[in-house]
Amino acid sequence: MSDIKVCASSDLTEGGMGFRFKVLYNGEETSAFVVRVDNEVRSFLNRCSHVPVEMDWNYGEFLDDSGRIIVCATHGASYDATDGQCLGGPCSGNPLVRLAVSERDGEVYWQPEGLVTVPVDGIED
Repeated sequence: MSDIKVCASSDLTEGGMGFRFKVLYNGEETSAFVVRVDNEVRSFLNRCSHVPVEMDWNYGEFLDDSGRIIVCATHGASYDATDGQCLGGPCSGNPLVRLAVSERDGEVYWQPEGLVTVPVDGIED
C-alpha cells in the first residue's frame, strides 16, 4: 500500500496542535493524529491505552503545556509524545498505538503498514 497524505507540514508546529485523520484499525473506523515533537512528526491512534476513548482535550489538542507529553482528557493518563510510552496514570505501562509517518516535500504522509484507510481529510465532528 502506498503512502497516504495526511496534512501539510505547515499544519504542525513544534509542541502545538495535532492534526486528526481517520483510519481503519482492526476493522473499526477510528481517528488518529499527528503532532510535531523534537522537530519530527509523530503519529498515534487517538485511543487511550487505558480505555479506548479519544484523548484530545479540545479538538486537536493532545499535548500538555510542555509540548512533549500527550495527556488523555478522560482519565489523565500521560504518554511520551516521541514514542507513545506510558509515563503515568491509569495507562499502567501500556503504550499508545504508534503509526508510521514521514515528512517530505512539505507534506506529512502515513505509511499504512497493512491498515486500510478511509478518507484522510481532517475529521469533521
